[in-house]
Amino acid sequence: MAEAYNPTEFRALTWHDHLAAFRDGTDTPRAYLERCLATIAAREPVVQAWATMNIDGARAAADASSGRWQAGTPLSAIDGLPIGIKDLLETRDMPTEMGCRGYKGHFPKRDNAAVWALRQAGAVVLGKTVTTELGGSHPGPTTNPFNPRHTPGGSSSGSAAAVAARMVPAAIGTQVGGSIIRPAAFCGNVALKPSQGGLHRGERQTTSMSTHGVHAGSIEDMWQVAIEIAARCGGDPGRPGLQGPRTPPASQRPVRLIVMESEGWAGLDAASKSAFEALLARIADAGVELLRRGDHPAIEAFEQGIAEGRALSTAITGWENRWYQRALLDADPEAISPRARGLLERAEAMSPRDYQAALAKREEAQLRHARLAGLADAIISLACPGPAPVWEGDKPGQPLAPRPTGDAVFNIPSSLLWAPVVTVPLLAVGGLPVGVQVMGQYQQDARVTALARWLLENIPPLAA
Repeated sequence: MAEAYNPTEFRALTWHDHLAAFRDGTDTPRAYLERCLATIAAREPVVQAWATMNIDGARAAADASSGRWQAGTPLSAIDGLPIGIKDLLETRDMPTEMGCRGYKGHFPKRDNAAVWALRQAGAVVLGKTVTTELGGSHPGPTTNPFNPRHTPGGSSSGSAAAVAARMVPAAIGTQVGGSIIRPAAFCGNVALKPSQGGLHRGERQTTSMSTHGVHAGSIEDMWQVAIEIAARCGGDPGRPGLQGPRTPPASQRPVRLIVMESEGWAGLDAASKSAFEALLARIADAGVELLRRGDHPAIEAFEQGIAEGRALSTAITGWENRWYQRALLDADPEAISPRARGLLERAEAMSPRDYQAALAKREEAQLRHARLAGLADAIISLACPGPAPVWEGDKPGQPLAPRPTGDAVFNIPSSLLWAPVVTVPLLAVGGLPVGVQVMGQYQQDARVTALARWLLENIPPLAA
């Protein structure tokens, strides 16, 4: 049964704090998996986080992991961890249908690079989590675990909801605009969207801003899953990959943070804005200096550089996706939804010159962000524009909702800037989670994680 969310009371499912029990035999990965499966059985009929599952395969993998822990030879700190994989990523033992009619029955029978790395680390790949259609804006069936009338966010809707519903301790998502951080923020998870190319995307190299990332119930599990992937398959071709310690970074108190408004600030509801300001006051009371756009010309220049981020991200991504989506539509006029066809039409109205201009604007925004490096430890902002909106489906005879899974306006800057960002569940508004994110400079993933961990461990969460 869904309950209103309160960040001071909610306890997420975690893995890292069971390792001692696995070592001494008082718990096993198989027993842990069975508890996850019991939760799934109870909550999945409403939450609908899973596109498909391989329960028999998961049980066999958990048994093998239990044997390794008993023998004192675990493959990694996530050996046996049950994990969900967003159904955009290929898996050798389950179909990859991408929430799309055009990919119904698609079963390449091979693993994405990150999935391969997870198996090498001993993780138990339990199933494929629901994604919006092709990772875009058309929603799947998943509901918010804290109120089923509300969206869990997109496009990593199933991954976010599975973690928030305590079905699994971690899940893999992907982001181009806001598809890791926004659903995590709507569902009360922690999540890492790494520096661009930080985790090898395998077959998913089409878009220049796409990244793999991790949803989890704790900072410790989030980092451990990410670094175990990076340690085995590295980053994207030509990228150095996620760098940092092989164990979760210790918390690090920031000296100075920049408060980012972005184009989302003007449309933010009063309750969420008030809650965020109250949280900022708590951070300031803890001795952290906060800088705003009026405090330094470089901050104002940065804000202006991302002022049209939503349109910029849509243009770049639409252009980069249009080739394969047109091929789907040419093969089957019903392969993609009317909502996706509308976005495709906008992309096909662009010219190469339009795309080049968009890239130039993105590069300028990245330069303006880089100039902030010596000014503060990181940037802090809301990770979503208030609580998750109500979504009960398109209404017959009415125009399609433009953003049924919510607005990525606060997430798009980190994607455009190729910057690492971590969201933490420090706020609730109206009984629903509202995440707060910490964004750093390129390749500072470990530092951003340490700063976010400090906030989570030292700043009391607030429910409005």
